[in-house]
Amino acid sequence: MADFRAFCSLRPNKEKASSVAALPYDVVNRAEAKAIGDRNPDSFLHIDRAEMDLPAETDLYDPAVYQKAKSNLEQMELEGILQQDSVPGYYLYELTRLGKVQTGIVGCSAIDDYLHGVIKRHELTREDKEQDRIRHVDVCNANTGPIYLAAAFPTELKEWTQSWKESHEAYCDFLTEDSVRQRVWVIDEPEAVKFVAERFSNMPSLYIADGHHRAASAVKVGLKRREQFPDYSGQEEFNYFLTVVFPYDELTILAYNRVVKDLNGQSPEALLAKLQENFAVCEAEEAFEPTEKHMIGMYMNGSWYELKVRPEVYADLDVVGQLDVSILQEKVLSPVLGIGDPRTDQRIFFVGGSHGPEELASLADQTGGISFTMFPTSMEDLMKIADEGKLMPPKSTWFEPKLRSGLFIHKL
Repeated sequence: MADFRAFCSLRPNKEKASSVAALPYDVVNRAEAKAIGDRNPDSFLHIDRAEMDLPAETDLYDPAVYQKAKSNLEQMELEGILQQDSVPGYYLYELTRLGKVQTGIVGCSAIDDYLHGVIKRHELTREDKEQDRIRHVDVCNANTGPIYLAAAFPTELKEWTQSWKESHEAYCDFLTEDSVRQRVWVIDEPEAVKFVAERFSNMPSLYIADGHHRAASAVKVGLKRREQFPDYSGQEEFNYFLTVVFPYDELTILAYNRVVKDLNGQSPEALLAKLQENFAVCEAEEAFEPTEKHMIGMYMNGSWYELKVRPEVYADLDVVGQLDVSILQEKVLSPVLGIGDPRTDQRIFFVGGSHGPEELASLADQTGGISFTMFPTSMEDLMKIADEGKLMPPKSTWFEPKLRSGLFIHKL
C-alpha cells in the first residue's frame, strides 16, 4: 500500500507564483531556457536549467552548473521569492486545459514504494539522463520538480477533493502562456491531512505517468543518503521524494508522433507496396489523424495516407505488442525504414501530439522524409503494462498539460 506523506514545502510567495512557475527542464532546450530566463529573472528555469546563467561554452554537465542551481535556489529563498512552510501538509494542484480539469494531490512518496513496486514504471531510463538529475538533486539537496503519478482514486477522495476546492480559497490562481489555468490549495488542517494519508494508505499501486528519469534519480539520491547516514530511521526527508498524484481517469494522453528523415533509399511506390502486407492502405483527401486504435496516419511525398492494421497482425500479441507504437516499430520503422533502435537512431525524431499534422508534413518535406500520426495510448493500457511488469516502447505517451516546476520544492 502507498506511503504518501505530508511535507513542509518550499514554495513561491503568492505574488510570485505565476512568474516562478516554469515548464519542466526536459521540455525546453538550452536556447529556449535562456530566452525564458533572460525575460524572467524569477523563472524556476534559473534553477532547473542553471547553465543559462553561465558562459555559453559551459558544458551542460559541468559541476559549475549544479553549483549555480544551488546558489540560485538559495538566493530565491533569501530574497523571499520562495518561502518555507512550517507545518506539514498536502497541496491540491489543479490544471485546466481546453475546459478539461484535472486535480492532483501533492505530497511525498516513499523511495521504498518505488523499490518494492508499489510505484509502477512502464519505461526504461537512460544512464546519462539519470546522472544529470542525480547531481542536480544531490547538490541542491532538494527535489525541485514533482514526479507525475496516476492512481485509481476512491470516490470519497475525489468528492472530498472537490469539496475542499469549493470551500477554501486557492493559494494561487493564474494562467500560463499556453492557456493552462493553474490553481493551488494548501491542506494543512490536521484532520484533513490525516484523511488524505489514510486514503492513500489503502491504494495498492501508483503509476508513473511522466518523469521516469526524475523518479529514478530521486530514489538513487535517497539511497546515497542512506549510505551516508547508516543509522537512518526511515523518517528522514531523504527517504521520500516529491510527487503529485492524479486520478487516472482525469488525465489526457496525446499522441506521440514520429518523423523519419528519409525513405531508407526506396521510392514512395516501393514503400507503399511493402506496407500492403500488414496494413490496408488508402490515400486520404486531407491531413489524417487516427480516431481509433490500430489506425495510423502517414504523410509522404505530398500525400496523406490512412493505414489500418490488419487484424491478423495483432491478434496473438500481448498488451505491449498491440500498442500502435509497437506495431509501427515492428512492421514499418525497423523492417521498412531501417530504424533498429529508435532511442539512438539519428534519422528518427518524435513530436508531441500538441503539434498538428501540418507541422509533421512540413518536417517530412524538409528532408524528403516521412511522418506518422498515432492514436494516443490509453491510461488503461499504460496501467495494465505496468501491472504486468512490462515496458512500453520509447516515446509512447505525451501528457498534456505539463506540470509546472517551482510551485513545490521538497528539501531533503
